[in-house]
Amino acid sequence: MSTPQPPMPQAAPDWQAAAGWPQTAYTSPIPVVRTHLGHALASEWTKIKSVRSTMWTMGVFVLLVVGIGLLTGGLVSANSSDADLGDENPLGLGFFGLLLGSMCIITLGVLTTASEYGTGMIRTTMTACPTRGRVLAAKSIVFFTLAFVVTLVCSGLVALAQVGMVGEAREPTGAEWLKGTVGISLYIALLGLLSLLVGSVIRHSAGAITIMIATVLAPLVIALFMFSSSLEDVRQALFEYSIPNQLSVFYSNSLSESGPSGWDPLWIMLVVTGAVFAGAWALLQRRDV
Repeated sequence: MSTPQPPMPQAAPDWQAAAGWPQTAYTSPIPVVRTHLGHALASEWTKIKSVRSTMWTMGVFVLLVVGIGLLTGGLVSANSSDADLGDENPLGLGFFGLLLGSMCIITLGVLTTASEYGTGMIRTTMTACPTRGRVLAAKSIVFFTLAFVVTLVCSGLVALAQVGMVGEAREPTGAEWLKGTVGISLYIALLGLLSLLVGSVIRHSAGAITIMIATVLAPLVIALFMFSSSLEDVRQALFEYSIPNQLSVFYSNSLSESGPSGWDPLWIMLVVTGAVFAGAWALLQRRDV
């Protein structure tokens, strides 16, 4: 009975033989896995939850939204014997905290992309995932989800507290609850996503943050100093489409009688963000990292 012979090792390429390498082929013990969007999402989630900027910006956001919201509700309740707001939506008392807190979301959105260009780590990211569009999509999905969930939790808690303090005479309707929690959370998350995309286009943290803060505040400030009657139409348009006014629309408390109403601000922000996303995607494919 003959003894079975072991399989013959595969011959190495000619250049390996010429270099004196062993005449055997190497098989890596690490399995080769075809990467997909899920891997990119896991990578981006690991990065965003492990950097200090996320902890600080989201921590300040929670402090501003919850703290100012509860403080406003407490002051209104203490200064009014019956806490009667008339026809005003009691959920609107959370507007000021969300407006200030949106600056934190903007900052974190910009840092999610622009900081990697500043440190040079974007090269490592693109080496690990050469499909650049997948990287941008993963960053967008992870950040939007985080911003939406945190904003929804904070706005929901503040809304419940405010209704408990000042909502005895005016109980919000179901539509007002939906717009004042889910609607405004979607809007702020889209605003943060827009900041992320601007950071990808500008590739400079300070510059992108400055552009986004100016986008939020400049139209309203400019409109306040337009006294000429010939500029009345421009002034009115700046009032109507400024981001602070669009935020107030979710509480049925617009600064003007015309302009966006209902869910219009959300659709406007969705269209603008989609257009900027397409531009950021195209630039990412063409430019070096």
